[in-house]
Amino acid sequence: MTEIINRVANSPIITIDLENFYRKEQRVVFDLKDFLFQGMVLKEKDFRNALKNFDWNLFKGKLVAVTCSEDAIVPTWAFMLVGTYLGKFDIEYVIGDLASLEQFLFEKELSEIDPELYRDRPVVVKGCSKYPVPFYAYGRVVSLLQPFAKSIMYGEPCSTVPLYKRDKK
Repeated sequence: MTEIINRVANSPIITIDLENFYRKEQRVVFDLKDFLFQGMVLKEKDFRNALKNFDWNLFKGKLVAVTCSEDAIVPTWAFMLVGTYLGKFDIEYVIGDLASLEQFLFEKELSEIDPELYRDRPVVVKGCSKYPVPFYAYGRVVSLLQPFAKSIMYGEPCSTVPLYKRDKK
């Protein structure tokens, strides 16, 4: 009887599972529309007072997207001012929608990759995930690793789609 050898497990391939970079904290929206006068106008004095009296602890331990869902002209400084309050409470945020927040979070996590670990190695970017991985993350991981990896593939180690192979020099 011949021994079954798992060639995938014994290969030099490194698998990157982008779901491992997914932050699990709750995502919430801080919507400036709730602070607009008649749903259309930002009155500076009222806005500043409302922010000053707002319970920022509601956002503790959460990830916040600061946006305005109303089609109103809101000055840039208003979004920035909200950010200063969130910053005082060490609450992580972006100015933008939830998609912008997700992109920011993945960029932050992916920037921690040490690309030297992938030098001259075949890399597989795993395709399936139980968490929502933004499209952005797939492109970003390729751009980070392409200068280092021997090859980059997409899918599962046993069934991959080749994306990049370094020229032999």
